[in-house]
Amino acid sequence: MREKAGLDRPVVLIDLDNTILDFNAAERVALTRALTDQGIPADEAMLRRYHEINIQHWEMLEDGLLTREEVLVKRFEALFRERGVEADAFRMQEMYESNLSRGHWFVPGAPELLEALYGFYRLFICSNGVGSVQDGRIASAGLAPYFEDIFISERIGGNKPERAFFETCFARIPAFRRERALILGDSLTSDIRGGINAGIRTCWYNPQGKENPGPIRPDWEIRTLEQFPVLLARVFGDAEG
Repeated sequence: MREKAGLDRPVVLIDLDNTILDFNAAERVALTRALTDQGIPADEAMLRRYHEINIQHWEMLEDGLLTREEVLVKRFEALFRERGVEADAFRMQEMYESNLSRGHWFVPGAPELLEALYGFYRLFICSNGVGSVQDGRIASAGLAPYFEDIFISERIGGNKPERAFFETCFARIPAFRRERALILGDSLTSDIRGGINAGIRTCWYNPQGKENPGPIRPDWEIRTLEQFPVLLARVFGDAEG
């Protein structure tokens, strides 16, 4: 690996889930194991509905309608209520998180992206995930050496897309300048809205080519991670000098 970039290099904040690590794959495996261990059929309809409910609950967190603690349990309460399942949502949450913290799957191109960026840019993980879960996944994937610091909202205080979350992150980055910073993430409502709230440039990773319904408008959009180093070189033309 190259030496870490100096303090004059651009800051790149990178979301973790579904930007570097494939959260959907991890979710599916962790949920299947937890349901099976509780004697609950882990059929396709159950897995799909949980995924939808989970997204809805995290979006309510982003909008300030639920706390993190409420999200983690209420998503299972909603799933079990809808599916007519008698089960302990608290216990399910514990088992699910335990499974989720073990192992990892990379988003296609993520290892190559980190190798391409390391040494040219100052890299930081910026995640809304649960701290203990993210710790396990980050360790499993060997990500820490690539990043100058790792910001997890549960420990920082506040959540993406709140400006306060980003301001706390910025305060921990030596020699930080907004005009020399950019965030990459797959979520319009969390990463891109958060970057806009914080006054930094934004890049939306949109591998499925989803339509942007507005009004959240990223500065740039990419479909593959291979496109990102090229974009950064164009935005921060002196970074690889």
